[in-house]
Amino acid sequence: MDHKVKIGYSFWGFLGNGITDTPDGGRSHRRPLIDALLGRGHEIVFLQANRDLIEAGDDLGNAYAFHSGTPDIDVLFLEWRWAIDGRNTTPCATAGHTCDLHRQTELVTWYTVRLGTPTVIWDKDRQLRSDSVWRRIRQTTMCEAALEPTPGAHRLLFPVDDRLLDEADPIVLAKKPRDLVLGYVGNQYDRDEHFDRFFAPAATRFDHLVGGKWTKTDRWPHVRFLGRLPFEAVHAVYGRSLATVLMLPERYAVVGQMTQRIFEAVLAGCLPLAPADILHADRFVPKDLIVSSGSEVIERLAHLQRIAGTQQHADLIAACLDRLDLFRLSRQIDALEAVLDTAASPVDVERGAA
Repeated sequence: MDHKVKIGYSFWGFLGNGITDTPDGGRSHRRPLIDALLGRGHEIVFLQANRDLIEAGDDLGNAYAFHSGTPDIDVLFLEWRWAIDGRNTTPCATAGHTCDLHRQTELVTWYTVRLGTPTVIWDKDRQLRSDSVWRRIRQTTMCEAALEPTPGAHRLLFPVDDRLLDEADPIVLAKKPRDLVLGYVGNQYDRDEHFDRFFAPAATRFDHLVGGKWTKTDRWPHVRFLGRLPFEAVHAVYGRSLATVLMLPERYAVVGQMTQRIFEAVLAGCLPLAPADILHADRFVPKDLIVSSGSEVIERLAHLQRIAGTQQHADLIAACLDRLDLFRLSRQIDALEAVLDTAASPVDVERGAA
């Protein structure tokens, strides 16, 4: 990127470990992305509440700047928020209210609509309809974490730190003792179909556990649900598990949008089994780890038990690590800088004219 920009960054979550009782998958990749942008000379001011300090009591010091108003910025960058009934659609100060949506509305009204500030929307949860007005406004640029994003949107995958990829040792990971055959950490949201088809049948046969918010579990009485776990416990669960299943909502699967669960698992040496209905599944995992049914999950897990700790096991982990190159932080920063360069260039032209 030829020039540095001041980014007003809106996200509703944490940079550190945060608190246990909250959904925020961004904790696995948000801080590396931000630190990389800062490392390339950009300036960032966070425009939502400092939840690390307010809720988790985690003082990040002077490393990051937060602002509750409307400071001068070159680009507005939004991790897109959407209406969630009973949470951010209620009046301020109502019990259980979160102000992420109100604040986002304030930001886009002031910057995007009133000032015409270049705005980058990262629709990480695929909540924006293809005909959304925000896709049609001249000053907005869309990013999605999918291999096949919506026409007109740019690809920006969830990043994994280059250093973590480069330091991972498949042989060491394969030799690590594992007391669980199957593990998963993540919330239930729209994953019932994959869970029913791929995870639940295997859970009748193998030692397993599921961490995360799963509130409707009556039809799976045999599954061991632990509830939400502290963020720092995620690596430990996958470090105990021989394998996991990459369960996705349908809206993710049909466009090849993989969540951070894949690199959380692989970096701990936990092999990810990918349902075959995920678009481009072979780009995420080797062919031997693609499954089409619950019975295939059971067969693959039995095979993995037989080869655990062997060179064949290490080779599978190595193949999974190779595929994580797709998510490499340096690649995603290059992609994001290209978007910022395009989005912010009118600002520079206007400044030059001034």
